[in-house]
Amino acid sequence: MAKTDRDWDQKYRSNETPWDSGIPSQELRKVLESAQLQPTTALELGCGTGTNAIYLADLGWQVEAVDCSAPALELARRKAEKAGVEVNWILSDVVRFGADRDPVDFVFDRGCYHCCRRVDLEGYLETLEAVTTAGSKMLILCGNANSTEAGGPPRVSKSEIEKEFSPLFDFLHIREFYFEDAGNVRGPLGWSVWMSRR
Repeated sequence: MAKTDRDWDQKYRSNETPWDSGIPSQELRKVLESAQLQPTTALELGCGTGTNAIYLADLGWQVEAVDCSAPALELARRKAEKAGVEVNWILSDVVRFGADRDPVDFVFDRGCYHCCRRVDLEGYLETLEAVTTAGSKMLILCGNANSTEAGGPPRVSKSEIEKEFSPLFDFLHIREFYFEDAGNVRGPLGWSVWMSRR
């Protein structure tokens, strides 16, 4: 990962988490509604405090959610209990996660890929290969190199996305969107990458 697990833990303990809007991703909602996927098995990579994993579980998905930060997962467990949903929370580094896992029908990543690719893209792609099978869908929401604003998440170009994922996936769309910030304020420009595993 871009930081050590200890660094992520400290961020969550001190609430230095500008990426954690506390509201389910509107882009996730739009894509699921448009695709009309029936809830089956789902995996969220880099789930943080679990907002989107809980949203998926509330829709009826059987959800596993992985993150490298124990404090983040503890917050996620409490939120899931309060929401009355079940999620299988897994403490693991995403780039070392895939071995001996059953594939799932849907993988969601809001902000994990653009960090992982900076230090271990190969490990990240190996995880994706292990947790998906032919027909599995994946939605990645990542930083956009076209952004002209200061700050925001690590940025990726469309051509980098195409190069890195085309060996495993067919692209259903690569489109621009805006992340949400807390309070429903428009956040940074991003890419919505909707793919199907070959």
